[in-house]
Amino acid sequence: MSNTTSNSNPGVVPFVGRILVATIFILSGLSKIGAPGATQGYIAAMGIPAPLLAYLGAVVVELGGGLLLLAGYRTKLIAAALALFSIVTAFIFHHALADQNQMIHFLKNFAMAGGLLQLVAYGAGRISLDGRIAVNSPVVAARA
Repeated sequence: MSNTTSNSNPGVVPFVGRILVATIFILSGLSKIGAPGATQGYIAAMGIPAPLLAYLGAVVVELGGGLLLLAGYRTKLIAAALALFSIVTAFIFHHALADQNQMIHFLKNFAMAGGLLQLVAYGAGRISLDGRIAVNSPVVAARA
């Protein structure tokens, strides 16, 4: 494995990376669907106005964004949105840094944002809808 940057898009590594990153968002979205009252209560306890609206937004971002990331569709845009979501939610929900558990969740959100920014920079890879669309694109076909 080389330490240099190349323009090649290996297939399996970006795909596995997307699976790993998307899983936490998908499972988090599903857990919110499974416990809407508790989730809205937690959102309200953090002082967020309109907990129902925030809850619905979180479910859409986490579940929808996670599934789109998993599929590799519009990966750079979705990854950027999820990175921003991760950072914002770290500051809103995990700001009690004197609590070691909250500090771990805060840093976890930032680590996820870092991984997502790699997807913003390098894309989804070949095994993705983005990769499939690029192969079938007239611009790519014309270059071949």
